[in-house]
Amino acid sequence: MGNEDGTLARADALRILRRWTENGDFPDRMFGDVPPFRRPFVMDLVYATVRRCRALSFAVDSFVRARPNRPFAYEALLLGAAQILEMPDVAQYAAVDSTVEAYKALDGRGQSGLINAVLRNLLRNLPAVRQTLARAPLAVRASHTDEQTERWVARFGRERAEALLAWDDRPASVTLLPLPGRVTAAELLDALRAVGVAAEPHPGRPDEAVVVPHGSHVDSLPGFAEGLFTIQDPATIEAVRLLDVAPGMRVLDACAAPGGKTCRIAALMQGRGALFAADCWRDRLDPLRDNLRRLRFDSFVQIGVLDAKRASPDDFGRSGAPLFDRILADVPCSNTGVQRRRADARWRFDPARLATLAQTQSAILENLATRLLAPGGRIVYSTCSVEPEENEKVVEAFLARHRNFKLVEKAALVPPDMECDGAFAAAIMRA
Repeated sequence: MGNEDGTLARADALRILRRWTENGDFPDRMFGDVPPFRRPFVMDLVYATVRRCRALSFAVDSFVRARPNRPFAYEALLLGAAQILEMPDVAQYAAVDSTVEAYKALDGRGQSGLINAVLRNLLRNLPAVRQTLARAPLAVRASHTDEQTERWVARFGRERAEALLAWDDRPASVTLLPLPGRVTAAELLDALRAVGVAAEPHPGRPDEAVVVPHGSHVDSLPGFAEGLFTIQDPATIEAVRLLDVAPGMRVLDACAAPGGKTCRIAALMQGRGALFAADCWRDRLDPLRDNLRRLRFDSFVQIGVLDAKRASPDDFGRSGAPLFDRILADVPCSNTGVQRRRADARWRFDPARLATLAQTQSAILENLATRLLAPGGRIVYSTCSVEPEENEKVVEAFLARHRNFKLVEKAALVPPDMECDGAFAAAIMRA
């Protein structure tokens, strides 16, 4: 990337970081305005900064008497520190010079002198900074909240908690899941290697997933345009496996966006039966439609807006009749199992939010299972959380209220087991 493009990429990253720090906007929803050829690098810059911002603040604050208060100034310090401390492939001169130039493009000269001085001091004292950071409290050096760190240490023990925290701080791998019936993992691996892509079998799921190099332009890979694979962590397979779908069934994916699980279900149904994919937010249906179109399921899957807490048979034109043989309830959650991908999720974690989420999750499971699931049908309740309040406790409370439902099977993944993200899924059958 040339100097000008490098400066523009850092300016893009600063705009996103500013919106995140000011308004709490979700970083992963702010890349749409970034030109596609710059987007991978901008995403790396933003995620490295958001993921490690507590540790970066610890490092930067030792070189300033007070945090700068002009727009973009402190974000520029964190962005520069992220490149210096977390992105070894970025040239040191670019980490400083291009970051300062990006700041100037957004705020004139502003506090550019301070930013330049702090980042150069950080570079000159890099070994000492790393040593000091290594001696910092676990939550600081692992760049998580105190609440979450203490919670995981108490639950998993210190060694396991440290492994989970370290997993969250690793850049997420780019993982391809071959679609059933279209290509196998071995065939996809051969096709990628044939064009020089340094692809590897997924270390934990070698027969089910393929890993491609970080920063790969996925849309240019063999098989993308043909709809041979989705871009997902293998942990997502568990919920679909427990759903146990077959051709001819009536299936609802009630919280479907962005559609990775929907597409896998559609592939297993082989174009026979009925598959409804819904989400409660209309704007989230756009990526769902895009995925269905690319994978050629758009003529099979019916899409709509649906509030899973209140949905009834009337929404599907079948008043009073249970509708579905299978329902996937992949409910909104705290995302504590996918914090390496959702870098900002760790900063939203708190017990009050966890309790609110659990109420929503319980309401969704209650409504879908009792109003929309046919007798003998199966609902899979799933999250990408590792917290028992959102997982086992929701399922246990539901089963205690409803004796005509029983637990068939459950699966729980906690990183870094099998080199997969965290996930929970429970299959529940109606008598």
